[in-house]
Amino acid sequence: MTIKDLIKIYETKKKKYGLQAYRHISNVLKEAKAQHKKDFTGNDHEQSWRAFKGKNLEKLIEYIITDEVRALGLQVVNGNILERTNGSNLSKELSLVKRNLIVDYGEFGSHLPDVDLIIYDLKTSKIVAVLSSKVTLRERIAQTGYWKIKLASDEATKHIKVYFVTPDEDGTLTIKTPTKKGRAIVEVDTDGSYVLSETDIEESDKVKMFDKFIDDLKKLLK
Repeated sequence: MTIKDLIKIYETKKKKYGLQAYRHISNVLKEAKAQHKKDFTGNDHEQSWRAFKGKNLEKLIEYIITDEVRALGLQVVNGNILERTNGSNLSKELSLVKRNLIVDYGEFGSHLPDVDLIIYDLKTSKIVAVLSSKVTLRERIAQTGYWKIKLASDEATKHIKVYFVTPDEDGTLTIKTPTKKGRAIVEVDTDGSYVLSETDIEESDKVKMFDKFIDDLKKLLK
């Protein structure tokens, strides 16, 4: 089981559901898990699957959005590429992107925020938005809120939008009130969350279904 296999499963959903395919990401992951288990030869399949799912959900989201992002004159890069690649081995374009995302910790150095995907202007390398993605909010949402606060505290990075993309499998974002802690963090400490779920959610200015993402991205460019 690889990301290519995951994309194949997604493409079958896309043929069936069209523009609503994003709602079926959890089913894509369920089917992938069954195949992953068939291929697995070790002792702890659940641990192996969790690692695979965490790493490849972000790659699947990258695959889903890349064409439409590029059509806007923007580009997407995986955060791991910037984190793990020495600056001297990056292209000038990506080296500038990396510099434009750095968080300054004074005497403790400069560090990249933990984000999964970075969307930037192809001509200027100016960062428009960063995305974090996890199957549920509890795994990452407080950290995402922290990075929003850090980026907003510096003149050079305060314009960067910080979003969370999730299938929200535990239903944290489904209703506005009573508000669960994860949704409260999204509403107050991030620029918003986009949900890949079959379940309709009570939307707000900051919590929306995933099909609103590209339109919101377009608004940032005006």
